[in-house]
Amino acid sequence: MKSADELVASSRPKRRSRWYAGIGNQVLISIVLGIAVGALFPTFSAHLKVVGDTFLDLIKIGVAPLVFLTVVMGIAAAGDLKKASRTGLIALIYFEIVSTVALLLGLLAGNVSGVGIGAGALNGAHAASGVPKPEAEEGGFLATVVPDNFVGAFSSGHLLQVVVVAILLGIGVLTLAPTVQARFTAGLETAAEGFFALINVIMGLAPIGTFGAIAYSVSTNGSAMLFALAELVAQYWIVVALFIVVVLGGICLAAGINVFRLLRAVRTELTLVLGTASSEAGLPGLLKKLPRMGLSRQTVGLVMPTGYAFNLDGTSIYMALCTLFLANAYGIPMGLEQQLGLLVIMLLTSKGAATVSGGTFVVFASTVTATGYLPIEGVAILFGVYRVMSMAIAACNTFGNVVATVVISRWNGDLDRARLREVLADPSALDGDDADEPDRAPHDGDASAPTRTDTATTSRSSS
Repeated sequence: MKSADELVASSRPKRRSRWYAGIGNQVLISIVLGIAVGALFPTFSAHLKVVGDTFLDLIKIGVAPLVFLTVVMGIAAAGDLKKASRTGLIALIYFEIVSTVALLLGLLAGNVSGVGIGAGALNGAHAASGVPKPEAEEGGFLATVVPDNFVGAFSSGHLLQVVVVAILLGIGVLTLAPTVQARFTAGLETAAEGFFALINVIMGLAPIGTFGAIAYSVSTNGSAMLFALAELVAQYWIVVALFIVVVLGGICLAAGINVFRLLRAVRTELTLVLGTASSEAGLPGLLKKLPRMGLSRQTVGLVMPTGYAFNLDGTSIYMALCTLFLANAYGIPMGLEQQLGLLVIMLLTSKGAATVSGGTFVVFASTVTATGYLPIEGVAILFGVYRVMSMAIAACNTFGNVVATVVISRWNGDLDRARLREVLADPSALDGDDADEPDRAPHDGDASAPTRTDTATTSRSSS
């Protein structure tokens, strides 16, 4: 029986939360204000670049440590190397297949639309002095995979180096005695909770950072677009939307998941990614939210960070569409043989794209150089509208990795489908979660499945 105090408390009307209190709505408001200020006050807005850049720098403080901790604990949670290796192999095969489909879709869209044909604004007179230069490192992409020291992996800016070190350490943890392994992972869990708390503090500044980034982008690019570049931007956004709805939607359908409900469930993180044009901005929140949606922490810890290096669908579409744009703009014929060769090059170079805004463009410039026949000076023109396209690049990359993590968790049989259906039907179900509860048993719809206890971290704050 309820006490008198409980009856009085239950009889009080529930206080309605204000619509602008959520971080997602605040970021949406900042995007609208950023567009308005950038269009009305371009001179002032041109100085706001530092606001967006500072916010992204703050995000990056916690990204590398969180990726490191989640990967190590994800492998440790597997309990044995065989299970972790199986998940990693499935993920890499999935990444290569879906990335190839993204590249083929970009090439198909560029051929059908004839993107760049008649773009007379592109000519050899344009210099590429304002374009980020690709790093001329001996050995190329492979030379950046393994760091020369532990600390260097975190300071180099190459997220893949952090993943490599984390995988090696995670494998080493599996060889420890159970008691030592338990103490070690407990320490990692505590450290992860501290970094999640740091990210929560930084996320409070998200609306300010988004406002500065959007206002600067509109003020520097909005009025200077040529018609051909505006057409390229529109086509790219359309192709990304088709990829999400048709390709990712088809993958979700095969796994018994509604892609639109999944989009709604992670809308806060995607809104932040769109506003900052950086997929890193959404990673901390997703590492925290996905396990609470019913996914195995082991799968999230392995697949999500690795996907940020190997599963860049938005980057693949951008590179395919923009290389055809340059070829058509300069009147360079590209037959089936040349495009297949370009496909192979992009499959390799796209894996080196950084997750921060601008990384895709650097890799694109490297790809243009690697072809040997596309003019590098034309890249400077594309740089003028890259910011507008980078928002879609980052959002597509991020959501592609969300789909990959959910689907691979489903294939592994460690997805709590009942919990996922609950969250997809009503994303507000996450708000009332007890973040300290242990990971749910992954029954995948089978009540007889064994119970599993994960040692990976749990977050103490809501998404």
